[in-house]
Amino acid sequence: MMRIMLIAAAVLAAVVVGVGSFVIYQGSTTSEARAFGDPFSLVDQDGNQVTEAAFRGHPSAVFFGFTHCPEVCPTTLFEMDGWLKTLGDEGKDIRAYFVSVDPERDTPAIMKSYVGNVSDRIIGLTGEPDKVAAMAKSFGIYSRRVPLEGDDYTMDHTASVLLLNPAGDFFGTIAYEENPETAIAKLKRLAGV
Repeated sequence: MMRIMLIAAAVLAAVVVGVGSFVIYQGSTTSEARAFGDPFSLVDQDGNQVTEAAFRGHPSAVFFGFTHCPEVCPTTLFEMDGWLKTLGDEGKDIRAYFVSVDPERDTPAIMKSYVGNVSDRIIGLTGEPDKVAAMAKSFGIYSRRVPLEGDDYTMDHTASVLLLNPAGDFFGTIAYEENPETAIAKLKRLAGV
């Protein structure tokens, strides 16, 4: 009987030490956890360097697309601008970004003109092709160059808007052509309204 009690006490002590170690480990990794996506270095539509720090300190809505897109990208940018206008002051802290998946054609000047025709709230981001591809991949964005007749091409890509909380952590998505009321409700939750 004494042997069973000693074994039970040893097992209980091991469990307590294991749980305590796990709690300490979780606390240390949670407080130091990096935000969604890998660090990156791109440029904005004005040629200024932009890093992952741009997605910290405020909620963000991030859409990946390209300026030669025939339908999905202009529609999504137009919708994003409309959502932000509808939110008014409730969405004043949300920053919106349009990241090019076609940086070979989408220079900062082209991004500035393209985005500027739609919204003054959306910031265009582009950069060196390998840096853009690495950034998109780390955010779970699919993109692929699709050849067309002649030397032309288009881009196939993820069509959802990523929502990031002020810590830069993944908060959710807004699907392409999602119901406007649903999209606005998601943005209100993102803004903490």
